[in-house]
Amino acid sequence: MHDAPRYDPYEESAIFPKNSSAQPLVAGTVPRAAAKGAMLDEDELLHTGKIGGQMADVFPFAITREDLDRGQERFNIYCAPCHSRTGDGNGMVVQRGFKTAGNFHVDRLRKMPAGYFVDVMTNGFGAMPDYKMQVVPADRWRIAAYIRALQMSHSATEQDVPADELGRIKSGAPAGKPAAEPGHGRGGQK
Repeated sequence: MHDAPRYDPYEESAIFPKNSSAQPLVAGTVPRAAAKGAMLDEDELLHTGKIGGQMADVFPFAITREDLDRGQERFNIYCAPCHSRTGDGNGMVVQRGFKTAGNFHVDRLRKMPAGYFVDVMTNGFGAMPDYKMQVVPADRWRIAAYIRALQMSHSATEQDVPADELGRIKSGAPAGKPAAEPGHGRGGQK
């Protein structure tokens, strides 16, 4: 057992070229992540939330209503247990005795660039673990967009509401039909 049929790093080999046990990769080898359809980390903004090493406040793609719906769905699955569905940091896990989660409505987090939230989801922060294996990069951005929507909903004024919507609200007219619940339509998961 102490002399297993394997090579230690940098161990000399009598059978490989140049007597090296470490062999170069075969030309054309495809990384596992690319084989699964995931993107490689060549897009710094998408994968890290940064541009040139600095937190970015721009999104790598245009955020649509469908992206916000997907962000809400992912937020409710991965973030709400600790941060709550409103983002106040008092989710069910916290109510059951775990450390208080971040409140997205404090000034410090309202002023953070969107890339900050992507970075925290990717790498973790304090007691929060990273979610890079559970949440794909594009969904991290969708969650960040949804966090921005939550923040705006807590600090919005009448001036922030479009005139036609404000008139509808003041008249008591019902809201327009909401978008379909994500993941419940014909296509299942997005």
